[in-house]
Amino acid sequence: MKNRNLLIISTAFAVVLIFISCGKNYSPEEGKYIAEIQKFRQEKDEYMKSDSNSPFNSRVKVEFTPLKYFDPDPGFVFKSKLYEYEKKDTIIIFGTKGEERNAVRYGYVKCNYDGKDYIVNVYEGVTKGGEKYFSIWFTDKTTGKETYGVGRYIDFEVDHDKNFIYTIDFNLAYNPYCAYSPEYSCAIPSKEDHIELAIEAGEKSFH
Repeated sequence: MKNRNLLIISTAFAVVLIFISCGKNYSPEEGKYIAEIQKFRQEKDEYMKSDSNSPFNSRVKVEFTPLKYFDPDPGFVFKSKLYEYEKKDTIIIFGTKGEERNAVRYGYVKCNYDGKDYIVNVYEGVTKGGEKYFSIWFTDKTTGKETYGVGRYIDFEVDHDKNFIYTIDFNLAYNPYCAYSPEYSCAIPSKEDHIELAIEAGEKSFH
């Protein structure tokens, strides 16, 4: 019980430090959200360090150090409908090892930042096991500087309700496994997937 209380106090103190370091006043709801993001990141670090399926524990061993992130920022959480393309083109994208891949440009979401709408594509793909998945991959003004030079990803799950309002949370933007280990190849975002905005949220470069 004592250790648990210490953990709660430490977590609360960490959240307070975030508020001070950012120089921003957050609502209690935003504070709770930030604590959840921090907890998620701690759990991901533990997975990356210990799990046998982690890229740090694959055939090519890579020394683990905690992943790097921007401070959680509720300002980079957006709400949008999914606007499906009438014609869902199958396009060719390239992996980081030069191989061609097929992906379906399924639709897009709109993210309004400082009064301007940014279009973000949603792609449909198929895993090697034949399972369908949806994903956002993008580059932005931080790419190749604070963030991984290939780009970053956000997982996406399509709802059957055409009027469903999605949450697009760039605090959950992450690096593909090729950012950590040369054993992996990952999809390279196209020029159409560039967001002309410095998205200072989510994961930073590992190296």
